[in-house]
Amino acid sequence: MPPSGKAVHAGPDDTLLLQRMADGDEQALGTFYDRWQPLVHGVVLRILRQRDDVEDVVEEAFWQAWRQAGRYQTGRGSVQTWLLTIARSRALDRVRAVTRLREDPIVGENGELVVHLAADGDPSMNTEAAERRSIVIAALADLPAEQREALELGYFGGLSQTEIAERTGQPLGTIKTRMRLAMQKLKTRLQVLREEAS
Repeated sequence: MPPSGKAVHAGPDDTLLLQRMADGDEQALGTFYDRWQPLVHGVVLRILRQRDDVEDVVEEAFWQAWRQAGRYQTGRGSVQTWLLTIARSRALDRVRAVTRLREDPIVGENGELVVHLAADGDPSMNTEAAERRSIVIAALADLPAEQREALELGYFGGLSQTEIAERTGQPLGTIKTRMRLAMQKLKTRLQVLREEAS
């Protein structure tokens, strides 16, 4: 019995569904999703324990299965093993990403950008705060437009990655990649701020 409590019966047509998905058949993806979503959801939930992230990770797993359906080989394991390996990898990636965000002084507890720009009422700090603010603005301006847009919608607009994907018409995986790359670039550019704060 899978973690969700619902039995999943792998059918002989799972391989056929993957072949159809590899050919771009979205209906096959829908059938595949309906069949396997409860099991994938249960596995991801056990790893993350954060319900807010579970749906995003489940979507990521099926998106990866869609993109890599043509790579599945029956001799290397069952469809279930292949799919759950993908789901487990995506869930562990999310755990690592959340851990990094907690350790990164540029990102606050709620995932918002935090670069200690406030002067705390001390006039001598106003100049430093202004300098920091200008460095952050310059770092944001240097990002490619699509990365900056995704970051601004997420961190300043309060949208989830799924909502950003819907608003921009881009695949969820593309949005996640853009935001990850943007944060890596900002982290490099803002390294000087972290050194000053220590």
